[in-house]
Parts: sequence; C-alpha cells; structure tokens
Amino acid sequence: MRTVLICDDRRSVREGLTRVMSAVPGVQRIDCVATADELLTRYARQSADVVFVGTQRAVASGAEATRRLMSAHPQANVMVFGAPDDAGSIAAAIAGGARGYLRWDASRPELVAALAHSSIGAEVGAMPMQRGATPGPGVNLTEREMQVLRGMSQGKSNGQIGRELYLSEDTVKTHARRLFRKLSAADRAQAVAQGFRCGLVS
Repeated sequence: MRTVLICDDRRSVREGLTRVMSAVPGVQRIDCVATADELLTRYARQSADVVFVGTQRAVASGAEATRRLMSAHPQANVMVFGAPDDAGSIAAAIAGGARGYLRWDASRPELVAALAHSSIGAEVGAMPMQRGATPGPGVNLTEREMQVLRGMSQGKSNGQIGRELYLSEDTVKTHARRLFRKLSAADRAQAVAQGFRCGLVS
C-alpha cells in the first residue's frame, strides 16, 4: 500500500491527479497541498511514500518546493509532473533532488509504473520509456548533441539553440532526435532528466 502527497498550486491539477491516482491499485491515502510551506508542514506531520510536485513554465514554485522538501527531508521520494516541453522547470526540480518526472497527463498505467519504480527506490523518467531501456553511464553524445542538451536544460527552444550555435532549426531537431535515441528519451524533458542522472548536464 502506498501513501501519496500531491503539491500544486492549481486546484484543477490537484483534483485531476487525485482522480487518476485514486484508481491506482495499492494507493491507500492521497493528500494534497498548494504551496511549498504547506508541503513542508504536511510532510513533517505525516510523511508520504511518494510526493508528486507540479511544475509550470517560467514559474519557480515547483522546483523551489522540491528543493526545500529535499533539504529538510533528504529521504523524501519526490517526483515532478509537468509538460513534456517544459524541460527547464523539470531540470531545475531534478537538480533540486527530484527522483524523476511524469507527464502532467500521465495515464493510469504510467502512474502504476511510476509507483512500482519508486517503491524499489529506482529513478524514473517520463513513461513510457522508449523500448523500455534506460541509458547507462557510458552514454556518448557528440559535442553538438551536448550543446543541444545543455540548451534544453536551460529551457531554450530549438530556434534559440539554433541561433546561438549558428545552426538551422531543422539541424537542431536532427541532433535532438539523435540524443533522444542515445538517452532512450521520449521527449525534451525526459532527455534532460536522463542527462542529469548520467552526469551530462548539471
């Protein structure tokens, strides 16, 4: 049986995730909070097996909540959820100690998989992983792929990355597809999360 704590300042998001999570087998209790302060207070009073923290583009609340919770309770098992193209916010939360991330519209099977992974202390990225693979420590990206990945980790668009590297947007997309394949990533946010775990970006 698992206990879950959800932190997001959007009521609709909290209610939506609660509805989906309540149908996941093995979930015993679901609590919700809206702010980092509430998260710290609730967790200190009654910890949870898994903490889901929402992220939003150009809003630091999710990453800040993650950082503060992990600072006060290093044993906390935090996962962030957000939009697949919001790599910057997700990267900040991963850097703050989050174990992994899920898409904001994760399905019931994806949530089941995330809870199963978290129960054994595994690090997880967005579901589903391509081909079910996870990159090992020996992942080798080219210099261009590394530059594109770093740009993604800073929340830059393909166009912005291309202008900085004097590359066309199509060329950036080609490098992105290649690094996605090497990292077994389905999207930008997962690639950044995998990059953090492999030590490719910091």
